[in-house]
Amino acid sequence: MNLEELKNRIIVNINNGEKLGVLGNCDLKIDEKQGKIEAVLIPQGKARKFFSGEVEYLTIPWDSIVKIGMDTIMVNLEK
Repeated sequence: MNLEELKNRIIVNINNGEKLGVLGNCDLKIDEKQGKIEAVLIPQGKARKFFSGEVEYLTIPWDSIVKIGMDTIMVNLEK
C-alpha cells in the first residue's frame, strides 16, 4: 500500500464515530533520528489563523491507529 492509495481515506475515531479528516489533507510528524512516523497531524477548523498564519492541528499518535480499511482509517482517540 502506498500514500496515493491512502490519501482519500477518512480518519474516524472509534470511540464516538467522529470523522476527523481525510489523510490527504494531513501532515505527518516524523522522528528524523529514528526514521519513524510519530503522529498524524489533522488541520482543524479554518486551517490558518488570519493574521498569524499558524495552523492548529489535532495530533493523532501513530500507535492510536487501530485499522486501515478500504475507505477509512480507524483511530482510538479519547478527547
